Amino acid sequence: MIDVYTWPTPNGHKVHIMLEECGFKLGRDWQAHAVNIGQGDQFKPEFLNISPNNKIPALVDPHGPDGKPISLFESGAILLYLAAKTGKFLPKSDRAKYDVLQWLMFQMGGVGPMLGQAHHFRIYAPEKIDYAVNRYTNEAKRLYGVMNKQLEKTKFIAGNSYSIADIAIFPWLRSWQNQGIDWADYPDLKIWFDRIGARPAVQRGVEVLAGLRKPITDDKSRDVLFGNTQYKAR
Repeated sequence: MIDVYTWPTPNGHKVHIMLEECGFKLGRDWQAHAVNIGQGDQFKPEFLNISPNNKIPALVDPHGPDGKPISLFESGAILLYLAAKTGKFLPKSDRAKYDVLQWLMFQMGGVGPMLGQAHHFRIYAPEKIDYAVNRYTNEAKRLYGVMNKQLEKTKFIAGNSYSIADIAIFPWLRSWQNQGIDWADYPDLKIWFDRIGARPAVQRGVEVLAGLRKPITDDKSRDVLFGNTQYKAR
């Protein structure tokens, strides 16, 4: 089976959803190994061997492109790998493929980092910093506006076909309330969000390990989750 080292966060959900959408079934074709990022599991040497940037998710496929095992980190790279492996959710024509890739990069470089910062400073930061809250909330709203404008013209993020761009973006929007978003301001994006959320594979993907995630209630967990690398897991 494919081994996925993961946690129920947006970046983890991307890979869970992609595997399910590609026809890989949890427990039959792939297995999820919990990496508890609230307890510092991402700093353990065995995880760093496959994810040197100490971030989830990471994937190990015993049947790589040359028939040998392959290990991958970075969720965008994993989506591209699975799309190539299965021939799904990434168009064959160059023009359509690059449409998808530019929106995938939009998620990796903008949606993920900026919505993550909005979520952090609005909800989890131990000190309320108005400048940071306003900066990242406004950027979240701007990014939602970019996506809404795109979806005024297309059914899916990168055109009229479902793709890894949709799979990458959807999990990040599930915490819209914590990002300061009012769906009334983004009607076309909301239609898309509901359409993606109704897909059975998406529903299965976001439930993977979901029961393990607990609210952040102490400073140590907050530090580990948001990058204080002075703490290392035992």
